[in-house]
Amino acid sequence: MRDLILIAMLATAGMTGAAGTHAAMAARNTSFTVRVTNPSALPRRDVPVVIDLHKALGAKAATIQSAIVTAGSEVASQLDDLDGDLVPDELAFVCDMPAKATVAFRVECSAMLAQKKYAPRVFAFMKVWDRKYRYPYINAIEYQGRNAPLATYDAIYGHGAQWESELVGFRVYMDHRQSIDIYGKPRPALTLDRTNFYSTREDMAAGLGCDILFAGASVGAGSFRGYVDGKPTYVDSVEARGQRVIASGPVRTIVEVTDRNWFYEERTLQMRQLYTTWAGHRDVQVDVTLRGADAALLFCTGVQKLERDNEGFLQPDGLAGAWGLNVPDKAAEDLVEGVGLGVYAPEPFLSSTKTDNLNYLTILRPVDGHIRYHLAICALMEETGFHTRSEWFHWLRQWRAQLDTPCTVKY
Repeated sequence: MRDLILIAMLATAGMTGAAGTHAAMAARNTSFTVRVTNPSALPRRDVPVVIDLHKALGAKAATIQSAIVTAGSEVASQLDDLDGDLVPDELAFVCDMPAKATVAFRVECSAMLAQKKYAPRVFAFMKVWDRKYRYPYINAIEYQGRNAPLATYDAIYGHGAQWESELVGFRVYMDHRQSIDIYGKPRPALTLDRTNFYSTREDMAAGLGCDILFAGASVGAGSFRGYVDGKPTYVDSVEARGQRVIASGPVRTIVEVTDRNWFYEERTLQMRQLYTTWAGHRDVQVDVTLRGADAALLFCTGVQKLERDNEGFLQPDGLAGAWGLNVPDKAAEDLVEGVGLGVYAPEPFLSSTKTDNLNYLTILRPVDGHIRYHLAICALMEETGFHTRSEWFHWLRQWRAQLDTPCTVKY
């Protein structure tokens, strides 16, 4: 009888312990509703939605390891740690929005890691150049500023961090230029991890796309520059420069570029640039933080004038566009690529606009140490893309209108 009593006591303790564990886990889980509203009379596809978890959950955000988003059916999403403290800061997803509509999304957050993986629609990565041709992936790298620019540029396989959506690809050079280079694709797919911006003719014949722009000394496609004596300048005279992949999908990529102690216009600045691209998009949002800068300091971006048959425009409201032909690889003069470029710098970050021999420039000023602008690209090779200047310029004006009237997110 004593043994039976002992077994019953142990069973009861086990059930109590299991119930306590489930209760504690339930207490660490939480849910909330997000409402997204489209103010436009037109439907929108792949609308970016960002939720600040610290605002939505308060102290509970520190315990969250996974989240599920639903609106009738499950929506692909991701948790991103922006500051590297191993705690997720934002939940991100994209959604299609009917015209003049509000859609409610249910978010279920959990302290348990989720096993489910969503099919990637974007990708970002960095690889180190390796003499044994293995090119290992890395998350971040920082070089001392005393290195020669070519040394840092050549030490990264692909010359810098790379990222892509299904439609287009980008890289940012790991040197003092920090130029944005662009990649075109005939058909939607994720291909950069295979070609690394080094497409062979066989790759191109297989529909994997290729580098489509020769930037030279221009601002290329929305590269960030200093602006001194009426001219763009590179990010020279830094103590250290680095790159980091913050987010790599499945629906959003974020690439960070940092410059420590940039000596610029008799001041020392700490600069952080974030390049964000979403699934289904051909544009990049650029956010620049400049500690030590005020509105008296000017910077610039813009789009270049194409080498051949260039047609472009520059509006006082900060929208610039270009369309034309160029030869991205000067060792392959027969490979001519058609390109469309666009940049939009909204108020209050827009100071003025200017055209020079190489560029359509938008002059930028920081507001509370922050600058935001947007860049977009297309390739003539796209089978279902843009095939005339007028089509591309019309899209750019629609794009700017959508940026000016974004969908609202409440939670």
